[in-house]
Amino acid sequence: MAQSDHSQAMGTALVYHEAMTEARLLWEDPECEIESPERLTTALECLQQRGLEQRCLRLTAQEASEAELGLVHSPEYVALMRRTQALGMGELQELSGQYDAIYFHPSTFRCARLAAGAGLQLVDAVLTGAVHNGLALVRPPGHHSQRAAANGFCVFNNVAIAAKHAQQKHGLHRILIVDWDVHHGQGIQYIFEDDPGVLYFSWHRYEHGRFWPYLRESNADAVGQGQGRGFTVNLPWNQVGMGNADYVAAFLHVLLPVAFEFDPELVLVAAGFDSAIGDPEGGYHLESLSQSVCMMVQALLGDPAPPLSGPMVPHHSALESIQSVRAAQAPHWTSLQQQGPAPIPTPSTHSPEGGPFSLLPGGSELKTAAAQAATALSSLLDQLRLRPTPPVRTAVALTSLGAGLVLPADVLHEEGSAPQEETQAWARLHKALAKDEALTTLGKVLYLLDGILDGQMSSGIAATPAPAAAATLDVAIRRGLSQGDQRVLCVAVGQLDRPSDLADDGRNLWLNIRGKEAAALSTFHVSVPLPETTGGFLNCVLALVLPLAYGFQPDLVLLALGPAHGLQDPQAALLAALLRVPAGGGVLALVDVESTPRLAEVLARVLHGEAPPSLGPFSVASPEDTQALMYLRGQLEPHWKMLQVAAPASVL
Repeated sequence: MAQSDHSQAMGTALVYHEAMTEARLLWEDPECEIESPERLTTALECLQQRGLEQRCLRLTAQEASEAELGLVHSPEYVALMRRTQALGMGELQELSGQYDAIYFHPSTFRCARLAAGAGLQLVDAVLTGAVHNGLALVRPPGHHSQRAAANGFCVFNNVAIAAKHAQQKHGLHRILIVDWDVHHGQGIQYIFEDDPGVLYFSWHRYEHGRFWPYLRESNADAVGQGQGRGFTVNLPWNQVGMGNADYVAAFLHVLLPVAFEFDPELVLVAAGFDSAIGDPEGGYHLESLSQSVCMMVQALLGDPAPPLSGPMVPHHSALESIQSVRAAQAPHWTSLQQQGPAPIPTPSTHSPEGGPFSLLPGGSELKTAAAQAATALSSLLDQLRLRPTPPVRTAVALTSLGAGLVLPADVLHEEGSAPQEETQAWARLHKALAKDEALTTLGKVLYLLDGILDGQMSSGIAATPAPAAAATLDVAIRRGLSQGDQRVLCVAVGQLDRPSDLADDGRNLWLNIRGKEAAALSTFHVSVPLPETTGGFLNCVLALVLPLAYGFQPDLVLLALGPAHGLQDPQAALLAALLRVPAGGGVLALVDVESTPRLAEVLARVLHGEAPPSLGPFSVASPEDTQALMYLRGQLEPHWKMLQVAAPASVL
């Protein structure tokens, strides 16, 4: 998958070729039999059944040339792989035995060239502006493959070849590779470990070195070599069973701070899916894999992701791993230095007794894991069926900002209003809502809000007159809370005070940005000054706003940009885009009617699923902003566990 910032790009590409299903195992090998053609065909069928393939720009993969393979692999290795086309089964089996967890077939060379070529096509499509992002659906996979060695089902290193191609053909200087896989992608790491132009991030099961590929360099203290020091970021999981809270914590406290500081021109994702729910085998459980592929394509297309389930409390072991990687990387990244020095992890991270784990579990262990995984996957799919995607992704009530708005064609320009009696009843709560303009706006806001709460639309945006901004927000909060067990997160930016009579009962979380001072007035009432720099703003969002939002698990997010909110358009857009996720897309944005049409337009676009514009060059947070953030985190961390960046000290 590739992603870049091209405002004129046309949607999402899907790159595939049916010939990649031709290679298959020709002999008995329990370890290798799971890497089958059905991994592709099942995923493609799921995309077709969901109508997702039809929404993408379909590209037929073309074979990478041997020169393109040579961007990463040695000529001798490429020649050896070419010769597999003419080998018999016995010779293929003998050659396969010379590598770790690999098998060859007479079609392997062509399949592997198509897999690498698909990545090259996708990079070209993104970087020339033909598409905004996309998925290359390929096999064999690539991230374990090294310069002169196949490894772990991988023949050519598809993502590494794509990155080298982007550097040499397109002249890119900053490429981010994110490797989500239960196994460490050592091949990518080896290829770029001394290259400061490629930032490689991998989270993977490590088990203190007892999990395949059993490498010391998969640990957190492997940070790169020479000029590439700090551009290899390994987050090793040392226990199994990591959940949503652990992965979100890794995103917020490691990956995203470093990624924003790095400011990549291109993002490549090596998507293994073997840590997905329902998969005990390592990315080869067909239903889990196909469902994961579909959800990723939905995200690329801009569809809102379903809200995360389960308690948002990271495991102690996960926090130890996060603490370790932050300590190892802090000397290289200013964004990881903003919350004070990271303490050295406790000795509990030392390797326990026991031998190494095999690449895959076997026997009764696998059967038990498979049964548990199937139950978990079935439960998740049932939850998703109970929360269908709303028919309208984004609706806007912005007529007061003029007719010059340029929005995606399928954004609904909402002219509806709540019933007059209902609107008037709510308006009686505030004198500021008695005027005609305020009353009309309130009717539109209530109409959008009801559409979101009823599941008819995912998100909305409305313009509110400045004198009635606080009153309109108050009504929106109360209307949101009036539906049963709804939990409402309100992020108020600018001159907007929390209603004094709003119950502090845990059902609403009020977060004011641009408050007069940093203050945790209660567990659910937080105020923070608006940071002055890009780095300060990112720290505020990633280390405070989002951990609170994910920990709160809201049903609805109200984002209010009131008078004198002070946000630049890219900052407001990023905030809105990131707040879509905790509530499963349920965001209602209220903007001051005096705002520029450009602000309203960019907010509507990101709520519709488009990428926000760049914040520009990274600048360090001021000491005052850093101090305010650290104070608030210290006050709030005992209740909001997603704020933690280190494991609590053990008490003996």
